[in-house]
Amino acid sequence: MSTETQLLAPNLWVKNYSDYLYGYALSRINDHQQAMDLVQDTFLAALQKVDGFEGKSTEKTWLTAILKYKIIDVYRKKSSGLKRIEENSEMEQHDFFDSNDGHWNNAHRPADFVNTKDPLAEKEFEKIMDHCLKKLPTLWFAVFTLKHVEEELTEKICSGLGITSANFWVVMHRAKLNLRSCLQKNWL
Repeated sequence: MSTETQLLAPNLWVKNYSDYLYGYALSRINDHQQAMDLVQDTFLAALQKVDGFEGKSTEKTWLTAILKYKIIDVYRKKSSGLKRIEENSEMEQHDFFDSNDGHWNNAHRPADFVNTKDPLAEKEFEKIMDHCLKKLPTLWFAVFTLKHVEEELTEKICSGLGITSANFWVVMHRAKLNLRSCLQKNWL
């Protein structure tokens, strides 16, 4: 048995990490069954890669990294065929901006969000944000989540999803516009 495998305890993975990994996957996929499947796939992939574990991170970090790649694969599969930008946004970009100078139209100027330390308000905001994220097209959700939740590099997202840098920025812009619109409709 190698030193690397001695650092791992595969017989304890389910007990020690399944709840954490499930929560991690669920927060990024929003599908209970698929999140459970991804955790199982992660454990299987980790068992196959035990010899590749170098001990430079904890088991939990290593398993989370494997899960992260599994989630990116799901995003890639869901977004395949969506290379062109989807047009089913809540409002078109030109509805938000003045065509003369590119500034916000007064009717659609972003309102200030209420900054509060009220836990109930924060919980309600999180619920509405989750609702708004679920309304995004698959590719937009994947790009936004990878960039702002996973904090991945733009280049890595583009290569992982098979989109161009220009497409990435347009998708990100439209996702943010749609989220802002949805939040203003449902939160303010």
